[in-house]
Amino acid sequence: MIRRHKVMLDRDLAALYGVETKNLNKAVRRNIDRFPLDFMFQLTKEAAESLRFQFGTLKRGQHFKYLPYAFTEQGVAMLSSVLRSKQAVQVNVAIMRAFIRLRETLALHKELARKLADLEQKIEGHDVAIRSLFEAIRQLMAPPVPEVKPQIGFHVKEDAVRYRTKRR
Repeated sequence: MIRRHKVMLDRDLAALYGVETKNLNKAVRRNIDRFPLDFMFQLTKEAAESLRFQFGTLKRGQHFKYLPYAFTEQGVAMLSSVLRSKQAVQVNVAIMRAFIRLRETLALHKELARKLADLEQKIEGHDVAIRSLFEAIRQLMAPPVPEVKPQIGFHVKEDAVRYRTKRR
């Protein structure tokens, strides 16, 4: 990923196509009108240095004499019209399939993330329903509280009984 684009560098493409990087770049420069900025762009010195540090120390002869070119998916597809060997066509098909798999994988991850978010929302609603269900079950399992039923008949209060006994 460079400049928010999925790209392949000229040296990696040259290795895949079985040509030298300078010959690949010559073919591109001869057909520069086929490579607008959204198909191919040259890295800045800072970006090239950053790549160099990511790859570690380069071996002798692998320094950046020229700033590398980065090709987007469309630029890689356009290379097949510039490089006409059988190996170039076979490699281009393989690279295009890799880009398609990458796009499908990214789409799958987005779909999984969306489904996970939907599931989380459903579960949040279920939590409340499950809690209320358990509360209802607990209430049903609790022993019934005995009701105090009023006794039928005449009842004398204790105060009234004491009062009558004192008067006699």
